[in-house]
Amino acid sequence: MLTYRGLQRLLVGPLRDQVLYFEARINHAVKAFAAELPAGSRVLDAGAGETRYARWFRHCRYTAVDLAIGDPTWDYSALDVIGDLSALPFRDESFDAVLNIVTLEHVPRPWQVLRELWRVLVPGGCMLVVVPLQWEVHQAPHDYYRYTRYGIRWLLEDSGFRVLSIEAVGGFFRLLARRLFNSLQFLPRPLMPVAALLISPIGLIVPVLDALDRTRDFTLGYICVAQKLPGS
Repeated sequence: MLTYRGLQRLLVGPLRDQVLYFEARINHAVKAFAAELPAGSRVLDAGAGETRYARWFRHCRYTAVDLAIGDPTWDYSALDVIGDLSALPFRDESFDAVLNIVTLEHVPRPWQVLRELWRVLVPGGCMLVVVPLQWEVHQAPHDYYRYTRYGIRWLLEDSGFRVLSIEAVGGFFRLLARRLFNSLQFLPRPLMPVAALLISPIGLIVPVLDALDRTRDFTLGYICVAQKLPGS
C-alpha cells in the first residue's frame, strides 16, 4: 500500500507539498499559529500522536497528550501525558492555546472533547482545529466521523467557542488529484512505476483548475480557528 509515510520518503520539496497538499496546508497553519504565540505560552497539543508539530513550539511550554491507540506503528514515546481527551487530567484554564489536528474523527464523543478543550483553555485563548471531510478510513477501528463546515461550526459553538475562521483545504480538483494518487495503492507493485508515470502529470496539473470550485463543497477538510470568549 502506498502510505503517507511512503510518499513522504519518495517526494521532496515543492513536489511533496503538491501531492500531500492537505498535510502541507496543515503544517503551514500550525507553523503560523505557533509564530503568533508569545514566548512562554502554555500550549496543549490534544491528540499529539508522534508530536510532529512540537518543533514549532520550542518557544512555548508545550504539552502533548494522546490516548496512544490510534496507530500501532507509531512511536508515542515523546508524549507528556497518555490520557483520554474527553477527560483531560488538567486544571481549568491551564493553557493559553490548544491544537487539535485531525483528531476529532477518531474520538467517539467529539462534543465531550471540545468541551474539555474549552475548559482547559484560558478566556481569550485560541484553538487550531483541523478536521477531514473527504478522507479514507484510517486508524481503524478508531475512525468515527467526517465533518462538513456546518457540522464543525455547530460543535465548536455548542461547546462555547467563537469561530474565527473555517477554511476549506482545496476544492474539487485538489480532491481529484489526491484520489488519483490514492489509486496507486490498489495496483500490483510491479505496475506501480508505470502507473505513477501516467497518473502523476495529471495529478499535478488538475489542481490548476481548483479556482473553478468556488463553493469548496468538494474538499479534503477544514482548518478552523476558534476562541474561548473572554469572561466566559
